[in-house]
Order: sequence, then structure tokens, then C-alpha cells
Amino acid sequence: MEDNSKASVVKKLQAVKQKNGKSYSQLAEETGLTNVYVAQLLKRQAQLKPQTAPKFRAALPELTDDLLEEMMRPPLRSYDPHLIQDPTVYRLNEAVMHFGESIKEIINEDFGDGITSAIDFYCSVDKVKGVDGKDRVVLTFDGKFLPYSEQKSEHMVSRQRPHRN
Repeated sequence: MEDNSKASVVKKLQAVKQKNGKSYSQLAEETGLTNVYVAQLLKRQAQLKPQTAPKFRAALPELTDDLLEEMMRPPLRSYDPHLIQDPTVYRLNEAVMHFGESIKEIINEDFGDGITSAIDFYCSVDKVKGVDGKDRVVLTFDGKFLPYSEQKSEHMVSRQRPHRN
């Protein structure tokens, strides 16, 4: 019996990527996706859409039909709780926590009372040269703004239906 656990599938997907030798950014360029989304696909944190599958197959011809089918299933989006111990992940978390309150205030000031969607959300990582000539990491979080709604009872669907006795 074949092991189709998430860990097993991710291991196979990572082996295909490693054998192919392309970076996430190269794969993103070939598929029209963001580099982070490509990484999410190969970590089974996102679902490969049928219309994108041919581009993904062209970029990674070593992908088997079984792996492509698995990538098109809705994934179990999860993370290893020990991931925070990785220095990069820890520093990203620290940066969001440090700047979070100010970012929230600017979002509220510019958009109103609401949040940034993590569903309708794009993320990318880019490498640029700083003014000092040293490499810098640019993280782009591009999420749809979702305003909080005023909770009027007249807008509640459950209040619009006739009550049964």
C-alpha cells in the first residue's frame, strides 16, 4: 500500500523539485504564479487549479500523474508547531508582532475598520540590492481588505425566515 500522507507527498514533491534543479522563482516565472505560492503548492499548503496544472507539468515534467492529482485536491493547510524555532520563521513572526500594531493602525486609517484577507492573498519574496549594495529581502503581502460589517438584525438571514411552531 502506497503512503499518501501529506508528509510522504511533500517529500516526493520536494524530490521532484530538487531533481529538476529549478528555484521557486524560476518555477513561478514559468507558471505565472508567485514564488511563495509555488512553494505552498509543493508543500501541499495550496491547491493546484486544473487550468494551471499543464503549466506546472511543463515546468516540472518529472511530476507524475498521481502527484499532479494529489496537488489538485484541497490540501490540509497546517504547519508544524516547531517551525517557529527556525530562525527565519521566528524573525518573521517577531517582525509582524513588532510592527503589527502600527500596520493595523495604518490599515484602519487608510481603509477603515477591517482586516486583511488571508484567503484572497498574494505573497512573494524578492531579492534586491540595498543602498549600501548588500542583499535585502523584500516580502510582499498583498491581501484584499475586508471591512467589518455593522451587525443589524434586519440583515440576519435567520431573522428574515418565518418562525415555525
